Amino acid sequence: MHHDPRLHGLYVVTDRVQCARSGLEQSVAAALAGGARIVQYRDKSTDHRRRFDEAMLLSGLCGAHGALFIVNDDARLARAVAASGVHLGQDDMTVQQARRLLGEHAIIGISCYDRFSLAREAALAGADYVAFGSVFASPVKPDAVRAPLELFTRARDELAIPACAIGGIDQGNIRSVVKAGAAMAAVISAVFASPDVTGTTRELNRAFLAYA
Repeated sequence: MHHDPRLHGLYVVTDRVQCARSGLEQSVAAALAGGARIVQYRDKSTDHRRRFDEAMLLSGLCGAHGALFIVNDDARLARAVAASGVHLGQDDMTVQQARRLLGEHAIIGISCYDRFSLAREAALAGADYVAFGSVFASPVKPDAVRAPLELFTRARDELAIPACAIGGIDQGNIRSVVKAGAAMAAVISAVFASPDVTGTTRELNRAFLAYA
């Protein structure tokens, strides 16, 4: 377990529909230009060829910007495109399986929803970060379970790894998340549905400087 200093700040997650307007590559490039330190490629489709091509492209783009590139759910795709790591839900492979596949330097993040016990288990299993959500009502996952902000304060005080907040985070509420103790805030709509992806990314990232 190693602490990558980039596991801090704004964490952007791609969405096929919302990135379609200006294209996936342009959308992510615009977020990187605004200072996004972590990009997660999230695509639930079964079009393996397209997913490989897109992930490969974003892996190179993030590498050129010195940002972390994380693949959602698919550790094999993460390995194939030399991504920084993988983000896993509770139904995906275990931390140990992903670690064997990706090696000791890979970053492995785990979704823990609203359950601190899952975060403690993930930390013990060797995860590099945990995610709690949905912190607020999310336009992407409207019926997701809601995670209270106290989880981030507990994580900061009790876990040796950083915690990421996700779900409905925008300019109006990101400061409350950072203040509560979240090391990272994952955003989808707030950035990619914005007419100014770079400016919005920069603005959202500012919340972290206020409580650094």
